[in-house]
Amino acid sequence: MAKYIFGFHGGGDMPADPKAAEASMARWIAWYENMGSAVIDMGTPAMSAKTVESSGKVSNGGGSNPLTGYSIIEARDIDSAVAHARGCPIYSAGGSVEVAELLPM
Repeated sequence: MAKYIFGFHGGGDMPADPKAAEASMARWIAWYENMGSAVIDMGTPAMSAKTVESSGKVSNGGGSNPLTGYSIIEARDIDSAVAHARGCPIYSAGGSVEVAELLPM
């Protein structure tokens, strides 16, 4: 089985209302639980970023679709990993999931 990274993009901030934040977190936990042992690393949300170019120029990171978090799972192939990504709660907040295989090293 190969490892895949889910790069989360967009999705907005955590709701300010405690009940809404709790409900959002419950959706994420349910999604992770549904994937079961496929989850290698639940990951974490990402804060604002900077992009460093080969010239040394530094700019605000991510352009129009910045990275907002990641998770790592194990799956039989990329299609299976994509199937797991389809249930991600980030979609309800307008976000997306980038799925990429991680090379063993």
